[in-house]
Amino acid sequence: MNQQYPIYTEKNDCRDCYKCVRHCPVKAIKIENGRAAVIPERCIACGLCVHTCPAGAKKVRNDLTRTKNLLERHTKVVASIAPSYVSEWPGIDPAAMAGALKQLGFSAASETALGAEAVTHALARTLEHARPGLHISTACPVVVDHIRKYRPEFTANLTPLLSPMQTHANLLKKQLGPDTAVVFIGPCIAKKCESDEFDGFTDIALTFKELKAWFEERGIDPYAAQPADFEPGKAQHGAIYPLAGGMNKTLEAYPLGSVELLAMSGLEAIFQTLENLDTAALQAPVFLEALACPGGCIGGPQTTARQALLAGELAVRKTSSSQCPDATAVAVAFTFEPGPPPSSTPAESEIRAALERVGKFRIDDELNCGGCGYETCRNFAEALINNKAEPDMCLSYLRKQAQKKANALLHSIPSGVVIADASLRVIECNENFARLAGPETVLGYEARPGLEGADLRKILPFAQLFDEVNRSGKKYRTDTLRFEERLLKVTIFPIEPGKTVGGTLLDVTQTEYRREHIARQAREVIEKNMATVQDIACRLGEHMADTEILLRSIADDYADASE
Repeated sequence: MNQQYPIYTEKNDCRDCYKCVRHCPVKAIKIENGRAAVIPERCIACGLCVHTCPAGAKKVRNDLTRTKNLLERHTKVVASIAPSYVSEWPGIDPAAMAGALKQLGFSAASETALGAEAVTHALARTLEHARPGLHISTACPVVVDHIRKYRPEFTANLTPLLSPMQTHANLLKKQLGPDTAVVFIGPCIAKKCESDEFDGFTDIALTFKELKAWFEERGIDPYAAQPADFEPGKAQHGAIYPLAGGMNKTLEAYPLGSVELLAMSGLEAIFQTLENLDTAALQAPVFLEALACPGGCIGGPQTTARQALLAGELAVRKTSSSQCPDATAVAVAFTFEPGPPPSSTPAESEIRAALERVGKFRIDDELNCGGCGYETCRNFAEALINNKAEPDMCLSYLRKQAQKKANALLHSIPSGVVIADASLRVIECNENFARLAGPETVLGYEARPGLEGADLRKILPFAQLFDEVNRSGKKYRTDTLRFEERLLKVTIFPIEPGKTVGGTLLDVTQTEYRREHIARQAREVIEKNMATVQDIACRLGEHMADTEILLRSIADDYADASE
């Protein structure tokens, strides 16, 4: 069954900071709609993006539920724990760890270091008769994937053996039966990729963080667990594998003739070692023990112990043995193949076109600031061509676009607009502001558009209002500020209180005059209407009085006749 890739992005948490792009050593990150997504076929699962993501948007696939289901379905499920556990749980008794794992439901607990011892034994026999040239260890899946995907010319230099994890799983299935399920537990994310890729060996790979969460969920204190034995026995010198140079240390017990043993830890050191290396120039067999994490596996991406590497190394050394055991397991032979080829290098014309998309028309425009996450603008252009990046990732381009939009808005506004700093020096203004300020200011604007650096106090007699707003942080507004022979509608507002202040000025002189004229006409009409109403009322009053006298007279006459 296809599994989700072990590293993924929680899109809702991604804050488009491009820090993962910046730190990814192979740039296996694709930006879509401002969100960073891992490209599985290019990723080497080193875990740097998980470690550096400030928003915690990069996640590691959790396989605890799969493991619990496996325990329910199988009667024989063995925990294969990496030897670096003694660094993750400082001072723990190995028997207590074995007991804690069995308490989780595993039928047995075993040390992956047994597989390491088998790999060392097989490797020593291979190196004993090796030809001059480079021979690279395959214990670290990050290194293996980096070579297969990005340095395929060194694929043939990988020693033809599967890792100690797979070798140990093979040992357990042979000794306990093919129906045995094996769950690896270690500090590495890439082991999940390795487990997914190879069928028939390790069924599931967990990390130390997942194991700790499982212990907490079940309320198990591994330090206080009922002691148990590791099966089929305790590892000896293989327990030193998680240290940088540990694998070489185990090889020293074998007669290797003229083989040179070198050790490199940390991706950058490995990259530099392989850069411009001519393997044909090597006069003797050179074995390169290569571990992606600085210090070795004790510095793995899924370790949680916050202790110095030195303390972890001492803990590993204390539990390992210098004794060379008789190899009971057989290493698994395997020939590695190069991965799919990367995208072809774009033509120069394509790169130029991509650079022009982000406003870079000349060499001087290529700032190589690294804000997008890529070391150079040309690298970023290649990412654009390969649909791994978006134009808005370029900060200088984004700033220019924002500036263009702001300028277009600034110069299309009918009001005069000015922005000044704390010392009332003009940062930016539009032409309408210069026109409102007067002919001298217009001349200055024509000579220096925007009037940057001009003293606002020499331009406006009410510049102190800008200073007051900047100090108080409170907006000021008036509809009728008299300026020379004009009336201005003025709004002054803080942009960054104490640092930057802005203002809009609109000449409302004609509007106010029209308003006064209309008001005056309205008052005249009202006065005329009032006079007319009063006249009508007076006339109505006279007619009402005459009517009343007439009606009374008629009523009196009618009353006399009745009598």
